[in-house]
Amino acid sequence: MSKETTPTLPEAYADWLTQLKGDISQARQRAALAVNAELVQLYHRLGGEIQQRQEAHGWGGKVIERLARDLKDAFPDMKGWSASNLKYMRFFAQHCPDRHFGQQAADQLPWFHVVTLLTKLDSPAEREWYAQHTVLHGWSRSTLEQNIKNRLQQRQGSAVTNFVSRLPAAESALAQETLKDPYLFDFLGLGDDAHERDIEDGLIRHITRFLLELGAGFAFVGRQFRLDVGGDEFFIDLLFYHTRLKCYVVVELKATAFKPEHAGQLNFYLAAVDAQIKAEDDKPTIGLLLCKQQNRLVAEYALSGIDKPIGVAEYQLLRDLPENLGRNLPSIAEIEAELADELNTGSEVE
Repeated sequence: MSKETTPTLPEAYADWLTQLKGDISQARQRAALAVNAELVQLYHRLGGEIQQRQEAHGWGGKVIERLARDLKDAFPDMKGWSASNLKYMRFFAQHCPDRHFGQQAADQLPWFHVVTLLTKLDSPAEREWYAQHTVLHGWSRSTLEQNIKNRLQQRQGSAVTNFVSRLPAAESALAQETLKDPYLFDFLGLGDDAHERDIEDGLIRHITRFLLELGAGFAFVGRQFRLDVGGDEFFIDLLFYHTRLKCYVVVELKATAFKPEHAGQLNFYLAAVDAQIKAEDDKPTIGLLLCKQQNRLVAEYALSGIDKPIGVAEYQLLRDLPENLGRNLPSIAEIEAELADELNTGSEVE
């Protein structure tokens, strides 16, 4: 019996197949987004109708429970008809009447991302910021909730830097937005008396959590990265490459308060990386100095005399950020109670 031979593929077949796979994946993604957009728009319309009819006819909260049962019976293979979800729809229509979070269309977000934005935040500006970043970075619902809990918006772009005077305007703005202050390392399980090497070891053990805290675009290159300068050895605590900034990022850890000499040491490391590692098409290397504490004015003075682009930020091993800096919108139970109070005077429809 003769062995079957693999047919010779036509020229350029592999490239064509790769293109087809990409086209099909993009089409599936567009289809999924279209379905999601239709669903969110449907929920908004239904929520608006519930609100209008309750206000016009004085219907109480029980009508929603009845509607939930009827819709479940009518569409048994379709999820989303619970009484709680119908109340979320009403809340959505009431607090987001144009179906937008500022400039960000709500129907570009999965439904329960929308619910999270509405129930965890009460500031329209904050909702817009988190909605835009969710779409931009593709955050999961759990990531969105974690970023809201960790006050990412308030921390993002807050590090002390000299980027404005050391980088071109467009690069400076993006680099500033990339850094935050403070960084939260409470996932390490370490006390405030932890040494630098303990923190570094913990960050490497929890590299996924560390990368999430650093933010989108950071790719880990190495720890205790060796530099040879004129026969002398030096070791960088942590080295990253940032895919959006197109540059290396040197991270140095200090288990003490910030001192001006720390900036000088980091400046030296950046010069060495630029000379020895940076490719011609890479942007200038950026430094991030993570300290236990910092005096912002001292840091500003220190960085003003530094040649290389450097940011200084604190890290926190124990969460001492208040869990709730402002008034959060109510939970679904509180929403239900509010609806019941509003409609108390109306008749109850079974």
